[in-house]
Amino acid sequence: MGVGVTEASWAAGTRLRLARQARGLSQQQLAGMAAVTRQAVSAVESGHSDPSLRVALVLARALGLTVEELFGPGDPADPVLAQPVAAVGGEGSRVALATVGDTFVALPLSADTSSRAGFGPAGGLVAGQELHGDLIAVRPIAPPRPTLVVAGCDPALPLLETPLALLDPPVGFAWWPCGNGEALRLAAAGLVHAAGVHQPGDEAGMPDGAEVVGFTSWREGLVTRRATRITGLDDAVRQGLRLVNREPGAQARRLLDRELGRLGLDPAGPVELAGYDSQAAGHLQVAAAVAGRLADVGVSSEPAALAYGLDFLPLAEERFDLVLPAKNAASREVQGLLRVLTSPWLLAQLASLPGYDPGRCGERSA
Repeated sequence: MGVGVTEASWAAGTRLRLARQARGLSQQQLAGMAAVTRQAVSAVESGHSDPSLRVALVLARALGLTVEELFGPGDPADPVLAQPVAAVGGEGSRVALATVGDTFVALPLSADTSSRAGFGPAGGLVAGQELHGDLIAVRPIAPPRPTLVVAGCDPALPLLETPLALLDPPVGFAWWPCGNGEALRLAAAGLVHAAGVHQPGDEAGMPDGAEVVGFTSWREGLVTRRATRITGLDDAVRQGLRLVNREPGAQARRLLDRELGRLGLDPAGPVELAGYDSQAAGHLQVAAAVAGRLADVGVSSEPAALAYGLDFLPLAEERFDLVLPAKNAASREVQGLLRVLTSPWLLAQLASLPGYDPGRCGERSA
């Protein structure tokens, strides 16, 4: 803490900042609502100034809180009822917490979703195992703030986090990696703001009235280590190579099954395809399994193959789009997404990734 900042003033300032961010307000917007200067809000949030009684009253009123709630010592937040996107662990398990429409949504932070280069911040902790229908109790660690929730398999989706954070007011980002079928199920259930899918026009389960927005295009095909010499899937079967597969409903698994059918091969038939029943969570996970010699071949995207230095045999040209259900189209989160999809920063980042074509990013269609 800086000079002149006491622990009490720092805690009070932190509580004000979290309450402001939870409501999606900038310092300037809150100042306007409370009829104080932005500098006054900034000084309180940084802990360099204790608010006068008048300032404390108008700030609390603007945020819909009492002075005690905003600047008092504060107790741990009461649990909220949230809809999990997948099975969560026991009491104390970490989850990302967001709102989609009027629903709190909990995204488990475990396995591949727990980290990128390190552990990500949690929004809450599971509070016991008492269920309320499909709902779970989650104790927030900090007030939830406007957060865009996206489901889909493209590992470039986390690039959205930086430009969303630079909006005024900022929008958070939460990603649930999964295949086409699961992403659309979550969108139809109102648990995500956007579902990332391949070839969305071919998908069953598209939400009525949904808008489709372009994100990226790339090729999908077989990935192998450089020392593995194959000319196609039939060659991999003949050599008895071990496969790493994706989950049912994933486009990569459908592409594999289509190629097996074209070759007249049945994974459950006389020519067994070892590893067919395995389930990797995404394109990078397939490439990592092959690179790490846990498998010899898999279906993944060309950018994932290039990232791991693998050979790539193309099978299909794919476009990856974002499906936006109509009921959340006017939300701050979706409007923020539409703004950043055409930002020069995002387009430059996508273009910098070998194998990606961002030419359709931000292109909208019904």
